[in-house]
Amino acid sequence: MQGLKIGDWIRRNGFSAIGIGLALLVIAGSLLAPVLAPAAPDAQDLDTGLTLPSFKHLLGTDQLGRDILSRVMWAGRISITITAIVLLLSLILGGSMGMLAGYLGGWTDQICMRLVDLLLSVPTFILALALIGALGLGLQNLVLALAVSSFPAYARLVRSQVLAIKHREFILAAEALGGGALYVLSRHYLPAIMGAVMVQLSLNAGTVILAIAGLSFIGLGVQPPLPEWGAMLVDARPFMQVAPHLVLAPGLAILFTVFGFNALGEALESWLDPRRHNRVN
Repeated sequence: MQGLKIGDWIRRNGFSAIGIGLALLVIAGSLLAPVLAPAAPDAQDLDTGLTLPSFKHLLGTDQLGRDILSRVMWAGRISITITAIVLLLSLILGGSMGMLAGYLGGWTDQICMRLVDLLLSVPTFILALALIGALGLGLQNLVLALAVSSFPAYARLVRSQVLAIKHREFILAAEALGGGALYVLSRHYLPAIMGAVMVQLSLNAGTVILAIAGLSFIGLGVQPPLPEWGAMLVDARPFMQVAPHLVLAPGLAILFTVFGFNALGEALESWLDPRRHNRVN
């Protein structure tokens, strides 16, 4: 089945394409922060505190005279790095569990899915909050808490995909030809389910970024002196009346990035299933 052409999708989904472009711009600027940031994120100059955007400080400065553009870029670098690690761990843990549960069935399936049901019964943010409360503050504990709270969705998705193709002809043929479990899973199951997994990764990336920002906003995420978008928002609250630009920069960075990842998930779903695209449009 021929996939939807990129040009056709952009013409039909211009708003989503703009969102993806803005997200890519934020991500590129964040990853290149060591090269592009005009100043160190923690460099202070109290004489220039709360200045408005200017040629010297394109997004202004905060209450301590720190360059907001630099802090937004470095904060994005931290958030995106944490998100990538969380998604990788969630995919490895949840994907392995879901694949084994769907492939082996029986008691393995029952035990894995009851654990998944237990974790899914608690809202993701609340579960992450509880885990951080139990483990303590720190980037490692933040990553672990978000990975544990995110992997059940991948386990359930991968299991459902495995069950959907378990009795397809190409799977039965590979097993009849003597293919071992590892061979069949890696060479036949894995390529067949990667499309759905990629869509889930794109959608989950925005959720993880929001969780990082939310936990940092309440003081349980990224800790000072490291910059983070949610922490920048809470630091800007006392100055919203006199310096609203303190809130706009990290807020728009979160908005553009999350919206872009969601639009990317929509684009991948349309690309992999043109029939769905045609029904929507």
